Amino acid sequence: MPTSTSPLKLAYLTGHYPKASHTFIEREIRALRRHRAEVFTASIRKPDAAEIIGAEEEEALAETFYVLAEARNPLRLAGAHLGHLARRPGRWVSTLVLALRTGRPGFKGLLWQMFYFAEAGVLADHLRRREVTHLHNHFADASANVAMLTAELADIPFSFTLHGPAELFEPESWQLGTKIARSAFTACISHFARSQAMLFSDPADWPKLRIVHCGVIPERYGTATHQNQSGLNLLFVGRLTGIKGLRVLFAALESLRADGRTDITLTLIGDGDDRAWAEAEAARLGGITLLGFRSQTDVAAALEDADALVLPSFAEGVPVVLMEAMATGLPVIATQVGGVSELVEEGVSGRIVAPGNVAALTGAITDLADDPASRAGMGRAGRAKVAAEFNVENEALWLLDLFEGRAGDRLRPEAPQA
Repeated sequence: MPTSTSPLKLAYLTGHYPKASHTFIEREIRALRRHRAEVFTASIRKPDAAEIIGAEEEEALAETFYVLAEARNPLRLAGAHLGHLARRPGRWVSTLVLALRTGRPGFKGLLWQMFYFAEAGVLADHLRRREVTHLHNHFADASANVAMLTAELADIPFSFTLHGPAELFEPESWQLGTKIARSAFTACISHFARSQAMLFSDPADWPKLRIVHCGVIPERYGTATHQNQSGLNLLFVGRLTGIKGLRVLFAALESLRADGRTDITLTLIGDGDDRAWAEAEAARLGGITLLGFRSQTDVAAALEDADALVLPSFAEGVPVVLMEAMATGLPVIATQVGGVSELVEEGVSGRIVAPGNVAALTGAITDLADDPASRAGMGRAGRAKVAAEFNVENEALWLLDLFEGRAGDRLRPEAPQA
């Protein structure tokens, strides 16, 4: 990689940072820093205390600039905007016009856009003081509105990472096409995400849509022991909420219990709105343990103790927890949604079933429970896939090429040869 006399000065923004379910952002930032980029972190809101699950999150919390906390100070807010008006009044007006033009329909949409404009003034002032040269945002929803306005006000390029599924539920309301058009590039986490972005953007902007995988550090994960020769220790890691398909998973376990399969157990790591319901069902069905949020280190240890990871979601991008499980050498059971099949190959590194299909999920669990040799083979294949295509160090190098304009017309780099 070419060397530079001064490091790239990036700012990373998202709605909540750090967050238990967004550890991939923290990993990406650390990887960029290892490859000589200077990265400042910013977040619209401070996370709840429950989201600070380990040393990595504590460190990220301490170094992050929180936009709303600053913007709620009237003197800070007024000072930032008056400063922009004094230095570059035309730029301040053009940003206001952009805010008015890109809001959601109706009075409420306009009101929210004015909040985003106010926040952009504070963030742009913060970035100016730190001489930031590029702003990158994760997700394409509200924080990307702030990022787009901040970039206009600060007169710096911006980019964003499109994940899905949430941003793709209302792409027109979130002005996805406008954000793509104004971005230096848009990082899509999968071919699926890129195809959805193509639906809502001008074909002239399609070359900006680059595939950048979320990644893991494969070396951080040990090797699953696969100690069970009969039965199965299943692990679920994620938010305890409807979109993750937990009711389908519990229905499958109930079916297995009815068939006498008490040798199949389930551990859940995570928290959310369905926690109370899940606890009641766990008490009724038996063999189910809820651990709540756990640190990255604890999740890695839990993966080593499991026989398979299950994620029966109704909608996903490309789940990082599947990468973590596969890096550990675990077979995975997932659903045919979003970009999952770009990571998991049916019958090779795991099982992919139709979302919402209790019978198919029950069958996949039973098949893995009764075939430890197949589990081990899938685990080896999954580990190789993650090492080749979802290593955060390689993705950080690719991101640097994009940030520094060296990517040419490549959609993404070729995967390293094993």
